[in-house]
Amino acid sequence: MGLLDGMLGNASKVDNASVQDEFAQLLAPGERVEHAYKLIRDFFVFTNKRLVVVDKQGLTGSKVQYHSIPYRSITHFSVETAGTFDLEAELKIWISSTAVPVSKTFNKKLSIYEVQAVLASYVMP
Repeated sequence: MGLLDGMLGNASKVDNASVQDEFAQLLAPGERVEHAYKLIRDFFVFTNKRLVVVDKQGLTGSKVQYHSIPYRSITHFSVETAGTFDLEAELKIWISSTAVPVSKTFNKKLSIYEVQAVLASYVMP
């Protein structure tokens, strides 16, 4: 992903091996990255055991929040596609015992349908 793409908020699929190396200290023994998507600085990392939503914060991105969501805890999710004048699509994920969903915004460069299909394959095997 180029610098211009990053500044414009373009999301992209990321190589699993590079994400596996980058997040190795967060992964449990036997856990492997199967799909990963980068949105500017944030990530959606689908492993064989859970979804990790990575939120890099601050100007430098040195403060990072790792939100680990076991697939069995996801109660439902929704996709709101981008419209003609609305250039952004939104993915919301509800987790058991929480009223407010995890929410991320994507632009049209990454198919929100692809991310939704990957999520569905883990939540509804």
